[in-house]
Amino acid sequence: MKAQILKAFGGPESFELSEVPKPVPQAGQVLVRVHATSINPLDYQVRRGDYPDLVPLPAITGHDVSGVVEAVGPGVTSFVPGDEVWYTPQIFDGPGSYAEYHVAAESIIGKKPPSLSHLEAASLTLVGGTVWEALVVRAALRVGESILVHGGAGGVGHVAIQVAKAMGARVFATVREANFEFARSLGADVVIDYRKEDYVDAILRETGGHGVDVVFDTIGGDTLSRSPDALAQLGRVVSIVDIAQPQNLVEAWGKNASYHFVFTRQNRGKLDELSALIARGQLQPHVGAVYSLADIPDAHALLETPNNGLRGKIAIAVEPSLVS
Repeated sequence: MKAQILKAFGGPESFELSEVPKPVPQAGQVLVRVHATSINPLDYQVRRGDYPDLVPLPAITGHDVSGVVEAVGPGVTSFVPGDEVWYTPQIFDGPGSYAEYHVAAESIIGKKPPSLSHLEAASLTLVGGTVWEALVVRAALRVGESILVHGGAGGVGHVAIQVAKAMGARVFATVREANFEFARSLGADVVIDYRKEDYVDAILRETGGHGVDVVFDTIGGDTLSRSPDALAQLGRVVSIVDIAQPQNLVEAWGKNASYHFVFTRQNRGKLDELSALIARGQLQPHVGAVYSLADIPDAHALLETPNNGLRGKIAIAVEPSLVS
């Protein structure tokens, strides 16, 4: 099978398209012909060497799969060849999804929502699971509460807006002015151009000084230290970003704030919950660009480009017929 092999940590040129043996499913495992995958910030973090002790080289990386079951190992009862499936491979535990075939444990695989294309489904598995973990499991967002989503037009942010709205929250989102209508179409009640207005000032104005109940950080920087200024008492901050430097959280103390740092865990349950939202028309992933398996280096370069104008996710058409 063809696969993109990461031979050394570094830039996008570190990948090499190669022929490698097709994996064989063992007991409790499913062999999937990968039709599509996608690109996440985690992918370029792994590629550039942020986690060298967790990723032995050479490696097949990638963290999203949408495809069709090719074969099943002994003991598998939930799937048969021909089933359309989606999932996130176990992170830092074996080969990833930048390949024509992938083997995974039956327990982390879900039935692909029939209304989604493979490109759409592959763009949602990791970010959707991350949003569910962040907003439902960790922040415990409730009906009638308010949330600020940083980076509302991005791969994670555009999903977070939709999930938060489906949960009955009032949604604030920071986006560029060019993405105002996009964010509103997803369900954002208030949009803030972070380049023209301080988001803390905007939140306090729009909430009458009360603040929001939850801040969802997808961008990093000084968000952890500034978020308490926009929080209500007993508010929660949820971050999916690596903590690169110490930050002063004294303001969080005064708000009795709680902080949650999320590294998503793989399981079928979250995929099934997302599928229910999709079936009810409350969640639709947005694919902003499509590349082929051979062009994964270009896709990485685009995602890492500041102010690239992307909305949603970059999908990878592993199945050649999906490349338009």
